[in-house]
Amino acid sequence: MVKLLENTFRMINIGMVNELAIMCRRMGIDVWEVIDAAATKPFGFMPFYPGPGLGGHCIPIDPFYLSWKSKQFGLEARFIELAGYVNAQMPHQVVDTVMLSLNEQGKALKGSHVHLAGVAYKRDIDDVRESPALDVAHLLMTRGARVTYSDPYVPMMRVDQDELFSQDCLASAEQADCVVIITNHTDLPYAAMLERARLIVDTRNVYKRNASPKIVRL
Repeated sequence: MVKLLENTFRMINIGMVNELAIMCRRMGIDVWEVIDAAATKPFGFMPFYPGPGLGGHCIPIDPFYLSWKSKQFGLEARFIELAGYVNAQMPHQVVDTVMLSLNEQGKALKGSHVHLAGVAYKRDIDDVRESPALDVAHLLMTRGARVTYSDPYVPMMRVDQDELFSQDCLASAEQADCVVIITNHTDLPYAAMLERARLIVDTRNVYKRNASPKIVRL
């Protein structure tokens, strides 16, 4: 129960801040700036950050085990179910952001080359279990985009029935219609990517307050 509490705490707070990110985007407010400002409070606030979705073996799964178990005792875990729904929608939010950003450049998502930068479920590891990159890639391919990826830790990943292999990051960034930063590995060449890419959807705020018109934040 201790482990379930820990992971459920994280999942629910991430779900809340993901919902806030969607609100802020609609209102034209920088959610990352809001979180940084709130984090200056010396007590009573713990910063959580939005992203493309949850991944890994624990956080996406343990809360739903707790929810399932609670139903055996006649209880409904409403917070858990709602946070899970919000988090599950984030890959759709990422793909919609890509689609709208391409539209601004007069391009359709169908037929566009979209390159994913980082596909592991968190930075600097080689684990893709439950990674949001899998859902993002699936949704992009379903909508007719050509998807490639680069990840220094993941040489190959399977999306549905397709095997994708990691490509050269900078060459792909230069060729792609849009680069989507899914996993913020510390050793990806972000500055060089920005120079070469036409459009970057940054789901992890790696470019922080960079005002380049190429960058679209989650």
